[in-house]
Amino acid sequence: MRITLDNPSSAPQPLSPYYSQVARVEHADGSALLYLSGQIAEGATLAEQSRGVFETIAALLKAHGATLADVVNIRTYLTDITALAEYGAVRREFLTGTPPTSMTFEVSRLFRPEALVEVEVVAAVPGTE
Repeated sequence: MRITLDNPSSAPQPLSPYYSQVARVEHADGSALLYLSGQIAEGATLAEQSRGVFETIAALLKAHGATLADVVNIRTYLTDITALAEYGAVRREFLTGTPPTSMTFEVSRLFRPEALVEVEVVAAVPGTE
């Protein structure tokens, strides 16, 4: 097993130099698990921020040979759980197949005061078998 921590240059860069956006845990058969750090995005509304988050997640996955279809787990942090339907509508635009396992939490605030949503995912990349 090999573990690589990465901030792919082809994706939006992290907002802080104190973390890596992707941890790739690669197995001998070439399969890998990708653990993505929580992502936030700019925007005036929850829908705008959610779209930005999923676009960033898609770019990070692509840099590691994966797509949103490879997501097996998603954790969402909302500052207002009553806006879950608005977030869910955007999420369904990006995650169109069988839904991954999921947890959603309401939090009092995120590390940036203007952030309304933060999303982290785990994706499974098939090996070469």
